[in-house]
Amino acid sequence: MSRHQEVKDLVDSLEGDFAKFYENGNKAAGTRVRTGMQAIKNLAQEIRAEVTAKKNEAK
Repeated sequence: MSRHQEVKDLVDSLEGDFAKFYENGNKAAGTRVRTGMQAIKNLAQEIRAEVTAKKNEAK
């Protein structure tokens, strides 16, 4: 699976929890959103490291 698809899938998986939290005030959904956003942050950092490593290989 491509990294791009991983990011898209993770964002898509949070859609329902975003709606539950922002529209209905569901606190548990807010916790899941925060957890998911942390996972997105970690994945983004991994991707940044991979891109930097690949970029530096080309030199």
